[in-house]
Amino acid sequence: MTTIENPTAHGSGNAATDKFKSERVTADTSVERAAAIYKDVLSAFKDIIHKHEVTYDEYRVLKQWMIDVGEYGEWPLWLDVFVEHEVEEVHYSRKHFSGTKGSIEGPYYVPNAPKLPAECTMPMREKDVAAAPLIFKGQVTDLDGNGLGGATVELWHADEDGFYSQFAPGIPEWNLRGTIVTDEDGNFEITTLKPAPYQIPNDGPTGWFIKSYGGHPWRPAHLHLMVSAPGRNSVTTQLYFQGGDWVDNDVATATKPELILDPQPNADGVAEVTYNFALDPEA
Repeated sequence: MTTIENPTAHGSGNAATDKFKSERVTADTSVERAAAIYKDVLSAFKDIIHKHEVTYDEYRVLKQWMIDVGEYGEWPLWLDVFVEHEVEEVHYSRKHFSGTKGSIEGPYYVPNAPKLPAECTMPMREKDVAAAPLIFKGQVTDLDGNGLGGATVELWHADEDGFYSQFAPGIPEWNLRGTIVTDEDGNFEITTLKPAPYQIPNDGPTGWFIKSYGGHPWRPAHLHLMVSAPGRNSVTTQLYFQGGDWVDNDVATATKPELILDPQPNADGVAEVTYNFALDPEA
């Protein structure tokens, strides 16, 4: 991972790019399918250029901006914010899933977070402990409601300032990241903090892009989750908070009605919420 000195778009972008480059992913795409996709992409560009009568100056600005995105390391950020939600929707509908709804992974997932027991507290700094606590609990089941013991619930989210560990300076490596292993009935209970809405890094070309069309860079407060169990399709999703800022106007267009939490004070006055995950059988 790149060590970044400031929580800037450039630093955060380079960290996300380094993380993605280290994975070296591939896809089993036939030459025929690749040719069809590329043809449609170029055709869509051609239609846009003719429809809006794009000028040479606008074309040169596009080239300049694309170079800047690469040099700032922001392609993972830009693509995950503006494109991934469409790919996720196609993935969910194509697989005919009927379990828990998915959402985008985003650029800040890091694999192999430390394993934690079914009832646990997320790794936190003293600063985080002083923030508003949240008890997040539930059960991982199959589609018939049978608990899946030993399932894993990977949880990661930003702190109350909107920063993710490993993508901003001064935060311990695994802060607010963990892989929770459910009990024999698939249950879990996690004590963490309620994250805040945050602006995606916007002092670089992704931010310039947003400003160019009068948009905003805000994401609503959310929890990231990746839930898995043997013999089941894993689900990657995000959970949001009812009534929160930007829930109805997310820059990443990733919110869904099925993914809204409504925490309520428990007997101790701590915000608590239950959300269950139903996993489809592995295809």
